[in-house]
Amino acid sequence: MPAKLYVGNLPYTAAEEDLQSYFAQAGTVTSVAVVKDRQSGRSKGFGFVEMSTDAEAQQAISLLDGKEYQGRTLKISLARPREEGGMGR
Repeated sequence: MPAKLYVGNLPYTAAEEDLQSYFAQAGTVTSVAVVKDRQSGRSKGFGFVEMSTDAEAQQAISLLDGKEYQGRTLKISLARPREEGGMGR
C-alpha cells in the first residue's frame, strides 16, 4: 500500500521531476506533487511524495530528512490525513 510523505522546506524552484529522481534512491516513487499558489503558480515551499510501500517511506525519511536539497534543509515526515472543512471550520 502506498505511503504519502510530507516534504517541507523545499526550494521554490524545485520541480516534481527532480524530486522524483531524488526520492528514488529510497525506493519506488509512485507520485510527486509540489504545492503551488493558485494565483502566482509559484511553489509554496512544500509538497508530497508517495512511495510504493511503508518500508520505502520510512527509508526515505531515514535517508533524506534533514539533508540539504538545492540549498535548503528538507523536513520529511509521514503525511497526516487531510482534515475535512479546511480554513478553520
